Amino acid sequence: MCPAAFRYRRMKKSNTANQVNGLGELDDYSIVVHSHLKWDWVWQRPQQFLARLSRRHSVLFVESPDACDDAPATRAHVQEVTDFPNINVLQIKIPASRADDTPWVDKERRRVVQSILSGPLGEKFSSIVQWFYDPMAISGFARQLNEQLIVYDCMDELSLFRGAPPQLIDRERELLGIADIVFAGGPKIWRAKHKLNRNCFCYGCGVDAEHFGKARDPEGRLPDELADLPHPIFGYIGVVDERIDYKLLAHLAASTKGSVVMIGPWTKVDPASFPRRDNLHWLGGRDYSDLPSYAKGFDVCIMPFARNEATRFINPTKALEYMATGRPIVSTPVEDVVAQFSNVITIAEDASRFAQACALAAGQPQWLRINRGLVLAARNSWDSIVARLEGHIAEALRSRRAPTAKAA
Repeated sequence: MCPAAFRYRRMKKSNTANQVNGLGELDDYSIVVHSHLKWDWVWQRPQQFLARLSRRHSVLFVESPDACDDAPATRAHVQEVTDFPNINVLQIKIPASRADDTPWVDKERRRVVQSILSGPLGEKFSSIVQWFYDPMAISGFARQLNEQLIVYDCMDELSLFRGAPPQLIDRERELLGIADIVFAGGPKIWRAKHKLNRNCFCYGCGVDAEHFGKARDPEGRLPDELADLPHPIFGYIGVVDERIDYKLLAHLAASTKGSVVMIGPWTKVDPASFPRRDNLHWLGGRDYSDLPSYAKGFDVCIMPFARNEATRFINPTKALEYMATGRPIVSTPVEDVVAQFSNVITIAEDASRFAQACALAAGQPQWLRINRGLVLAARNSWDSIVARLEGHIAEALRSRRAPTAKAA
C-alpha cells in the first residue's frame, strides 16, 4: 500500500475569484469533472482549481473507475467534501474482468453519471460545463450531458506516463478536437496542444503563498522527524514516481554529511528499489497543512527529476511553492523550469553538479534569487489564475449564446 498522501484541511476563503462579477447568466453554470486523479490524494492543480470554482459553481468530481476483483457488478459512491460542500465526489468501482473492455467502460461510467444526475443531486446541475483531466472519458461523455461547454485542463502529457492506456493518444486527440477551451499547464505543453486547438491558453500552476510562507515563520515548530537530523537538509516535497532520478539522489546522499529528505506518496514505483543510505529518508506523504513546517527544516529545496519521457512536459507545481518558503532551490534541467525560473532556481546538469550546487546553496544562499522567488510566488496565486479561467469560460459562453440571443 502507498503511504498516506498529502491531505488538505480547510482553505482560507478569498474574494479574488469573486472579482469576475456582473456576468449574469454567464456565471450560472455547474461543473462535471472527469479526473484520472483521486480527489483525496495529493492536493494539487485539480483540487486547487475546483475548490475555488466551487465557491460559485456546483461541482461533481467524477474519478476514473477503479477495477476491483471483489466487485461482481459496478458500484458507485457519492460523497460531499466536508470542507467544500458545493463539491461532490463520485467514485466508481467496476469488475476487474471488464476493465479492458473499453466500449463497455465508456457506457458504464456514462450510465452511472447520468443516473446520479437524474436524482436529487441533479437539481444543482441544470447548466453543465464538462471539465476534463482524463482524456479517456471523452468518448463516453462528449455531448451526452447537454453540456454548455467542454473544457480540457491539460496538466500533464499523460500518454508518456508509465502505465498509460494505449488508447490515450487517440482519445486526447478527440478531446482536443471537441474542446471549446483548453488550458495548458506550462509553456511546452501549450506549444504542443495549441497546434490542435487554437483556443488554448497557457496557465501554469499557482501557489498559496501565504500557506507555504509559514515556512519563514521564526516561531514555527519543526516536525519531530526533522528536529535531530544533521544539516544541511536537502528536501523534496511531491509525488515519488518514475519522474525521480534515483541515482542522483543516491549520489547526493553519498556526497554530504547532511541529510536528504523525501516527502510524498509513491506510485508506479516499488519502494523496495529505492536507494538506501543512513542519511536518505523516505518519509512518505504528509498532510498538506503540515508541508510548510517540513519545508522550514530544509536548507535547500530540491527538484531531482530524471530526464525521461515522463518529464518532457512537466511544469512542477512545487517550483512556486518552494519559492514561497524562502529557501534556495536546485533543480535538474526541466525545460519549463529553465525557461521560466532560471533566475531563481539553480539548474544542475548532472548528479555531480547537482550535489555541488546543493552544498553551495546551503552554505552561501543567494538572497537575490530567493527574493525574486518570493516576488514570483506573491504574483501567481491560485485565486488570480482561477479568476482568469472563469473569464475565458464566460467569454466562450457569451460566444455560444450570442446566436441564440440574435435569433430571439
